[in-house]
Amino acid sequence: MASSSFAALAALAMSCLLILLPCSVSGWSHGGATWYVPPEGAGTDGGACGYQHDVERPPFSAMITAGGPSIFKNGKGCGACYQVRCTGNAACSGFPVTVVVTDECRGGPCLAEAAHFDLSGKAFGAMAKLGQADNLRKAGSIRVHYNRVPCNWHGLDIVFKVDACSNPNYLAVLIEYEAGDGDLSAVELQQRDIGWASMQELSGAVWKYSSRSTLQAPISIRLTSGSGKQLIASNVIPSGWQAGRTYRSIVNYY
Repeated sequence: MASSSFAALAALAMSCLLILLPCSVSGWSHGGATWYVPPEGAGTDGGACGYQHDVERPPFSAMITAGGPSIFKNGKGCGACYQVRCTGNAACSGFPVTVVVTDECRGGPCLAEAAHFDLSGKAFGAMAKLGQADNLRKAGSIRVHYNRVPCNWHGLDIVFKVDACSNPNYLAVLIEYEAGDGDLSAVELQQRDIGWASMQELSGAVWKYSSRSTLQAPISIRLTSGSGKQLIASNVIPSGWQAGRTYRSIVNYY
């Protein structure tokens, strides 16, 4: 019995190495999957999480999904990573692909199933055997196995994009590329010489803070991941910050 268990784990580890994806030995769950056009590409302007056209660019690279309620979690699921694989269609390869939650899936099967992934055309086709992507997409709706996995952005640090509507008394930031959990349960900011204050989730991965007086930069931001791990991006919003600008931290959950 012990030797057979070891062999099964070894086979799983080998399959992960072969497809160059992060792999988990925890149990897989059952769900459903659909896809949205175009057949190749992201097919979205960023959706409910607020990532905008970054969904098309590395590191997301259009390997994205909208999630039903149990996956999207009213926006708290934004940024989480999942492995998804299909086995019930002749075109399925049986190997998992890794996707990140960037949008909300509303209505239809998204609500009818306990867990549903509305994948980009690119991600859906990536579950197919070589040369069978179009045949798999023709199925439209399929059953899948899925597994929550840590996000790995290969050394990229967390990015803070200041919303264009921000002003000296109001700061809204899109937070991207959190490794590990990928999602956030709380965000706080600390102005110069002032204590920590909670930010509010504006929508998805965008968090906001309103002040009765001019915000005092530089501003540090403290992140709490979905599992409760905290991380501080010290002075990441500098003095003289501007709406519409992107500010890169030097930290991540690696």
